[in-house]
Amino acid sequence: MINGIFWTVPIASIIALAFAGLFFKQMMKNSEGTDRMVTIAEHIRKGAMAYLKQQYKVVGIFFLIMTLLFSIMAYGFNLQNPWVPFAFLTGGFFSGLAGFFGMKTATYASARTANAAITSLNGALKIAFRSGAVMGLVVVGLGLLDISIWFVALNYFYPIEIGDGHNLVIITTTMLTFGMGASAQALFARVGGGIFTKAADVGGDLVGKVEAGIPEDDPRNPATIADNVGDNVGDVAGMGADLYESYCGSILATSALGAAAFMGNSDMQLKAVIAPMLIAAVGIILSILGIYLVKTREGATQKELLESLSHGINISSILVIIFSLGILYLVDIENMMGVWGAIIVGLATGTVIGKATEYYTSATYKPTQKIAKSTEFGAATVIISGLGTGMISTTIPVIAVVLGIILSFLFASGFDFNNMGLGLYGIGIAAVGMLSTLGITLATDAYGPIADNAGGNAEMSGLGEEVRKRTDALDSLGNTTAATGKGFAIGSAALTALALLASYIEELKIGLLRIGETVLEFSNGTNVNIATATLTDFMNYYEVNLMNPKVLVGMLVGSMMSFLFCGLTMNAVGRAASKMVEEVRRQFREIPGILEGESVPDYARCVEISTKGAQREMLLPASLAILVPIIVGLIMGVPAVIGLMVGALVSGFVLAVFMANSGGSWDNAKKYIEEGHLGGKGSRAHKAAIIGDTVGDPFKDTSGPSLNILIKLMSMVAIVMSGLTVAFSLL
Repeated sequence: MINGIFWTVPIASIIALAFAGLFFKQMMKNSEGTDRMVTIAEHIRKGAMAYLKQQYKVVGIFFLIMTLLFSIMAYGFNLQNPWVPFAFLTGGFFSGLAGFFGMKTATYASARTANAAITSLNGALKIAFRSGAVMGLVVVGLGLLDISIWFVALNYFYPIEIGDGHNLVIITTTMLTFGMGASAQALFARVGGGIFTKAADVGGDLVGKVEAGIPEDDPRNPATIADNVGDNVGDVAGMGADLYESYCGSILATSALGAAAFMGNSDMQLKAVIAPMLIAAVGIILSILGIYLVKTREGATQKELLESLSHGINISSILVIIFSLGILYLVDIENMMGVWGAIIVGLATGTVIGKATEYYTSATYKPTQKIAKSTEFGAATVIISGLGTGMISTTIPVIAVVLGIILSFLFASGFDFNNMGLGLYGIGIAAVGMLSTLGITLATDAYGPIADNAGGNAEMSGLGEEVRKRTDALDSLGNTTAATGKGFAIGSAALTALALLASYIEELKIGLLRIGETVLEFSNGTNVNIATATLTDFMNYYEVNLMNPKVLVGMLVGSMMSFLFCGLTMNAVGRAASKMVEEVRRQFREIPGILEGESVPDYARCVEISTKGAQREMLLPASLAILVPIIVGLIMGVPAVIGLMVGALVSGFVLAVFMANSGGSWDNAKKYIEEGHLGGKGSRAHKAAIIGDTVGDPFKDTSGPSLNILIKLMSMVAIVMSGLTVAFSLL
C-alpha cells in the first residue's frame, strides 16, 4: 500500500500549477502599452505560435513512428514492458506542454514588461520575473503530476505490497522510460529553437548592425521580429522542455536506484522510492516563497539586480536543506544523515556551478571585461580571448561535479566504497537536491528572453532613452541568468546521467528476465541468480573494464558524438543564417525606404525562413542521438553501450560548459561596451564585439545547451532499448 505521506507529492504539483495560473493572470492585468507596442507583441506571438505548431507536427510524426516501434517490441517480441509505449507518449506530451505554456506566457509578458519600465525598474523586474516563474512552476508542477499519476496507476497493476520488492523495481524502471519521450521532445525543442533564433540573430546582426550600422532591435531590420520570436522558441520553450526532462529524470532514476538498493526490504525500499519525490514536492513550496522575495530598488546596478535574484534562490535553497531533513526524519530512511548530506552536496554543487558561470560571463567581473578590452585590437583577439576564457571556465564546474559525485556517494554509503547501491542512490539524491528549487532557478532563466524581448519592443516602439536604459539593465541581467541557468542545467545533467548509467544495469536485469534468462553464467564456472545479482555482478559478467576493447570503442564513439553533434548544429545555424543574410540584403535592396524608416519590412518572410531552416536542419542531429545507441548496442552489446554513455557524459559535460560560457562572455562583453565603455555603440571596439557575439550565438544558444539533452537522451535510449540489446547483439 502507498504510504500516506506520498499524497503530498500530487498536492504540491497542483499547488505549483495553481500559482503558475495566478502569476499568469496577474501579468495579464497589466497594460501592453501603446498601439505600436501591442502590434509588435502580436507579431512576435503569432510567429512563435506558428513555429511551435509546425514543430509539433514534425515531432508528432516522429513520436508516432517510435510508439509503433516500441509497441512491436513490447507486444510482438516481449522485449519491453507493455506500458513503455504509453509512458513514452506521456513524457513527450507533458514536456511539450510545459514548453508551450512557458512560451505563451513569455510572448504576453514582454510588452507588459517594457510598458512597466516606463515608470519603474522594480515593476518591470517583477512582471518579467514572475512571468518567468510561470515557466518554472509549470515544469515542476507537470513533472511531479506525471510522476504521481504513473506511480499510482502502475501500483494498481503491480501492487507494491505483494512479493519481495520486485514489483517496485518494475514500477520505477517502467516510469523511467517516459524520460525518453521527454528527452526526445526536449532535443527537438532545443535544437530546432536554437537554430531558429540564431539564424535570425546572426543574420540580422551581420547585415543590420555591421553592414547597415543600425541599432539592435531596430524596426528597420527585417530580421528583428524573427530574432525576438527566436528568443521565445529557443530560450523559453526549449529550456523548459530540457529542464522538465532533467527534473523528472533525476527523480525517476533515484527512485529506481532506491528500489534496487533495498531489494528484499520492502518497507525501506518504498521509503527510498518516495523520498526524492517528497524532496521535490517541498522544493516546489519553498520555490514559490523565494519568488515572492525577489524585488529591487529604482536605479539598481547590475550587481544589485543579480543580488535581488540570488536572494530568492538562496533563501529557497537554505529552507530546502532544513525541510529535507524533516522529510527524511518522517520517512525514517536508512542512514538519514548521510542521505541528507548528499542533498546538501547537490545544492552546493549547483550553487558553485551557478556562481562560477556568473563570474565568467557577467560584465561585473574581470573575465568578461578583459574580453571587452581585447576588442580594441580587432575581432580576432576577441575570438581568441573568448575561447580561452571559455576553456578556463570549465575548471570550477568540473571540480564541483567531481567533488559532488564523490561526497554524495560517500555520505549516502556511510563512507564505504563497497556499498555501491546506497552510494549511487546518494548521487541520484544529490541531483534531486540540485533541482529541488527548479521552480525559482528556472524562473531566473526564463526571465532572460522576456527582458530581451521587452528591450526589443522598447526600441521598436521608440520609448526613449530612459526606458531603454532600464530594459538594457534587465536584458544584461538576463544574459547572465541565462548563462547561469545553462550551467545549472548542464551540471544537473551530469549528475542525472550518472544516475541513469546505474539505472541501465537494473533495466538489463529486467530485460534478461523477460527473455527467459534466470542465471548469469561466469567463465570460471560460478553462477549467480539474475534476480539477486548486484551491480558489480553485472559489470563482471559483461566485462565492463578498460581492458575490454568494446568499452573503449564505446567511449570513443560517445566522445565523438558530442563534437559531431555540435558541428552539425553549428553548421546548421550557419546555413540558415546565410539565407537570412541574403533575405535581409534583398529587402534593403528591393524595398525602397526601409533604411529611411519610410517603408515596413517583410517581417513574416524572415520568420518563415527561420522556421523552415530549423525544421529541416534539426532532423539529422536528433536522429543520430537516437540511432547511435541502438546501433552500438546491436553490434557490440552492453559493454559498448556503457562505454558510449560514459564517453558522451565526460566529453559532453565539459564541452557544454565551455560553449555556454564562451558565448555568454562574448555577449556580455558587447553589452559592456554598449553601456558606454571603450567608446560605446558604433565604435571600432563595438563592431569587433558584435563579431564575437555573433560567433558566440550558436555556442551559447544552440550547440552548448543542446549537449546536456544529448547526454541524457542517449542514456534514455540505451535504457529503453536494453531489452533489445541483451536479446540481439552481433559481438
